[in-house]
Amino acid sequence: MATKAHLARADRLQLATGALATAAMAAMDAKLPWFGKLSAQDRSWIGLVAQSGISAFVDWFRDPEAHSSMPTRIFGSAPREFTRVISLHQTVDLVRTTIETIENTIGTLLPPADVPIVHEAIQRYAREVAFAAATVYAQAAEMRGAWDARLEALLVDSVIRGETDESVRSRASALGWTGGIGTTGSAEVAVVVGRAPAAETPPPANGGSNVVDMVRHAAREAGADALCAVQGDRLVVVLGGAGKPVEIVQKLARWFGPGPIVVGPVVKDLMAAVTSARAAVAGLRAVAAWPDAPRPVQADELLPERSLSGDGHARRQLANEVYAPLTAGDGALLDTVSAYLDSGGSIEATGRALFVHANTVRYRLKRVADLTGYNPLNPRDSFTLRVALTLGRLLNPEANNPAL
Repeated sequence: MATKAHLARADRLQLATGALATAAMAAMDAKLPWFGKLSAQDRSWIGLVAQSGISAFVDWFRDPEAHSSMPTRIFGSAPREFTRVISLHQTVDLVRTTIETIENTIGTLLPPADVPIVHEAIQRYAREVAFAAATVYAQAAEMRGAWDARLEALLVDSVIRGETDESVRSRASALGWTGGIGTTGSAEVAVVVGRAPAAETPPPANGGSNVVDMVRHAAREAGADALCAVQGDRLVVVLGGAGKPVEIVQKLARWFGPGPIVVGPVVKDLMAAVTSARAAVAGLRAVAAWPDAPRPVQADELLPERSLSGDGHARRQLANEVYAPLTAGDGALLDTVSAYLDSGGSIEATGRALFVHANTVRYRLKRVADLTGYNPLNPRDSFTLRVALTLGRLLNPEANNPAL
């Protein structure tokens, strides 16, 4: 129980709170250059916090046991936006300035006998206030982190669903995204889809994920931006500034679960990322048909599997970018590659079927490779060409049968 002398000392300290608060605000204005640049409202909130802290100290000084939690509650008078106005470092400066002002001022406001006792108490109290400030900022950071995780998951979902609009740009920028928003014209975006690690399925309730943080950090070290989300059993990564996405994804592969990783085609910006996302998702669905696919594998390398699995975009891409160029001119290239594939990959048999020299067949097959990017002499490429020719004939029957 506090003695009468201690209670009298607390009463004298109570009478000095107004002068102490005024002196603290004056010291902040004089010693902290950034304080004077704040708005009047923000300075008012800081003044309330300082006054609240001094009043709380008096109550704690009067009876420490009854007010043991007082230091942790002195920031209760500040709005949530308080932590956005000033940083933790600036808050520490405020606390330090306030404490120094009290220590320098109590000698003129209290009797000499009270000063050492109050000085010792303020040192103990200041330590608790510092911990309280750290707690406030830690909680604010945690709340922002959870909100950022949910916002990031929504952005990735918008890209996957093809619902990107101008709001996606601003929201991505709010998350620190600097690549692939079309501001420089040189940034590129690619969407990557793979299996999520087993530990991340289902994702945490707050939308966050350790693997998401790791992927984002690894992408940043590789020189790219990343928006990440765990969607059920798959991990989706939107890479910004991904001029060479496969090389970047090779550095991120360890954070994906077992199984294939599919990299969508590079597009010009975040608004066009749905094209890359569509191809990557379709590729992940079809990659099981190519057991020896590399990890990671580009979605465009899976065009035949995607076509056979029902991906209309892949079908049209093969028909327009592979089959259509072969039909140009007299159709000799189309006839040659078709005969080559039908002959089981024999150049001599192809030459006999077309009544041309074997070297002519080799020349035409090289032109096919240069024109389409697929070499008929390569087993994998020949499979792609076979599917492309089949789809081209199905999608353009009039070009193959003039009688129709």
